[in-house]
Amino acid sequence: MTFNFDISVLRKSALTLVLSSAAVVGFAQSQDYKRVHEKAILVDTHNDVLISILEGMDISKDLRGKTHSDLARFKQGGVDVQYFSVWSDEKGDHKFARLQIDTLKAVIARNPEQMVLATSHKEIMAAVEQGKMASLIGVEGGHMIDNDLKKLDALYNLGARYMTLTWNNSIPWASSAADETSGKMPKSKKGLKGIGKQVVKRMNELGMMVDLSHVGEKTFWDVMAITKKPVLVSHSCVHKLNPVPRNLKDDQIKAIAKNGGVIQLNFYSGFLDPEFDKRFKTFNQNHEAELDSLVKLGWSSSNISELMRQKYTQEFEQVRPPLSILFDHLDHIVELVGVDYVGMGSDFDGISSTPQQLDGVDDYPIVTKELLARGYSVEDINKILGGNVLRVVQANEKK
Repeated sequence: MTFNFDISVLRKSALTLVLSSAAVVGFAQSQDYKRVHEKAILVDTHNDVLISILEGMDISKDLRGKTHSDLARFKQGGVDVQYFSVWSDEKGDHKFARLQIDTLKAVIARNPEQMVLATSHKEIMAAVEQGKMASLIGVEGGHMIDNDLKKLDALYNLGARYMTLTWNNSIPWASSAADETSGKMPKSKKGLKGIGKQVVKRMNELGMMVDLSHVGEKTFWDVMAITKKPVLVSHSCVHKLNPVPRNLKDDQIKAIAKNGGVIQLNFYSGFLDPEFDKRFKTFNQNHEAELDSLVKLGWSSSNISELMRQKYTQEFEQVRPPLSILFDHLDHIVELVGVDYVGMGSDFDGISSTPQQLDGVDDYPIVTKELLARGYSVEDINKILGGNVLRVVQANEKK
């Protein structure tokens, strides 16, 4: 916050005192946010850069303009703990999941001074103490266990510490938000089916967090009825502020808080801003031929987005929502259930648009700056940036 003063205002002593006090607070916040951010443990529960790595990107190099993430920018952004998403569309399988896990481990082996594989709270804290980024594995989509509980165990043994039960596609044992709201799925197909309940119970036994991003409401409530451990929602937002199927309704948010779980906010513009899709559609129509050619060349959505942002800076900025909208979602959760149940799950490198000022992982200090400006205490900020999800990690590890 910036204040411009006129010397004549000094005659109005009471007003001067109020404005001066506010200016001092604003100045202190602007000076201190970097220090607060540096001292906090920042945990991001969802980043899709593994797909870019499989496509040939080297995150030990400067990938600015190509991805949201690289090792130097992780460091610059103060990211202490990163869950790397093992993702595939509905065609993916267990073999593809293993390939991605092996790829991440190879990246870690090539960069031992900057990264370390972590599979427990103890290992996370050891990595933070060493000044290395704790690198964890989250599997995005239950289809990657091939309907086989033994393959769930195999993913855990390879280091996976959460699994999103569905991606956008439903699977034989769980229905997705996309399918449940399509109007085409029979009621009898919704929710946990077949081995679904066994999957949840086995994840609880293993200490593998059950991730409820992407799942349909029926699946959500079926899980909440049987889970014995706090759940994770690794990258989702608030339905009341933007009523898209992927976002959480207030009764779901309350249930997660009661369960002791945590909601990690997604940075995707389309989940945050109800007007974004309309603006984005217009932008795409204005550049349809160019976008089609990039898709045909095999560019990822995040890479296309970055190119268009650089090429059509002013036009693209008008499409993106303001930074403030992310914190409107955060404030809603805090006002509804308290500060202990929310965190950050950016979805960087898996999304085509982010709010203004959040162009990559290096921009994370801006989050702390905004939290301070909104009146959150340092204690609250430490919870939001990482403390809340680390609590859930520990709770899932307990036998």
